[in-house]
Amino acid sequence: MLSYLDPARPQPWSSFLEQVDRVAPYLGKLGYWLETLKHPKRCLIVDVPIHRDDGSLVHFEGYRVQHNVSRGPGKGGVRFHPDVTLNEVMALSGWMTIKSAALNLPYGGAKGGIRLDPAALSRAELERATRRYTSEIGIILGPGRDIPAPDVGTDEQTMAWMMDTYSINQGGTVTGVVTGKPISLGGSLGRREATGRGVFIAGREAALQQNLELVGARVVVQGFGNVGSVAAQLFAAAGARIVALQDASGSIINPAGIDVNAAISHIATAGGRLIDFPGAEQIDNEAFWDIPCEFLVPAALEGQLDATRAARVQTRIIVEGANGPTLPVADDILAERGITVVPDVLANAGGVTVSYFEWVQDFSSFFWTEAEINARLESIMVAAYKAVAEVAEEHKVSMRTAAFIIACTRVLAARDRRGLYP
Repeated sequence: MLSYLDPARPQPWSSFLEQVDRVAPYLGKLGYWLETLKHPKRCLIVDVPIHRDDGSLVHFEGYRVQHNVSRGPGKGGVRFHPDVTLNEVMALSGWMTIKSAALNLPYGGAKGGIRLDPAALSRAELERATRRYTSEIGIILGPGRDIPAPDVGTDEQTMAWMMDTYSINQGGTVTGVVTGKPISLGGSLGRREATGRGVFIAGREAALQQNLELVGARVVVQGFGNVGSVAAQLFAAAGARIVALQDASGSIINPAGIDVNAAISHIATAGGRLIDFPGAEQIDNEAFWDIPCEFLVPAALEGQLDATRAARVQTRIIVEGANGPTLPVADDILAERGITVVPDVLANAGGVTVSYFEWVQDFSSFFWTEAEINARLESIMVAAYKAVAEVAEEHKVSMRTAAFIIACTRVLAARDRRGLYP
């Protein structure tokens, strides 16, 4: 597997640009503004120096990109990963623009990250890096400007440090500057599970559309972090069989079904690795893509489904839990093979939707029950899925292109109404 820093791998921003270009024939007069989506509004690169626990000094590179804010403040996660690049963060911010608009949330798109390996740093070092990064990008953050959230390598503790740092610099507590916070600091019930829950809802709606029974359906999940594990739990609770899992440690299979809760408990133990889970057999990482299934859920990183894998996968429905897991060339191959792809900008939008709920709750200081949050999420996700499916049928295009048609129309209509200043 190529690193994302390897020039031989197609870059995520190129994938985003190609996806935008495919929408051009469907925009009418709004096509005048299409180039707007190909130019991020703001890209900030910062140096993040910290003292290591041993007293040495180390520098990391950090980013925050605001892709588009025509419909509202920037919204998007913060990623801590050794392969983070500006190219990747630009693409992720662009997909956030599309995702927010496709769900009709009052946000633009943003994203951020630091190129570091969280596993190689102590908790104290991670806190220092997080706080320095927050201070460096704080000039463009704010509840009405740009609201970060957790992503790969970050969690609610990261958001607590970010909120505290920003608040100290502002001279008062500003809970709404980030989402995905601990409940005790103004976080929302249901936020941690929201992205995985949204993936399940999207997969379930795709199954309903195809008259595919969930009970007994085989599910293969790549990525067993927060998103993949929650999605797997919900598929299993609906009667599906989780037959294979893959994470950074390797791949496992059990045709009779993997006990997802047992696998989660195994990983939670000290030093537990998915590949060592006793309830399944180890398989080669490339063989993972050949496993027959009804649902394939790529919930890891970008660019996982290339042309070669797209020609090999044996599934009916792909539900994208990760951002940008399918390259455009792979999209075309999957379409030719009759495989439905529920795109990331729809399928994994549960996280930003409940982040929106958290933001609203922070403004009002009035918090909802988890049942209310899940019901509101269900309503928004189902409505968005049906709208995308209708546009896909109307124009005879993929669900990804349909989602982009809806989103780009909304974003560019706002851009058109606002005009240019000066």
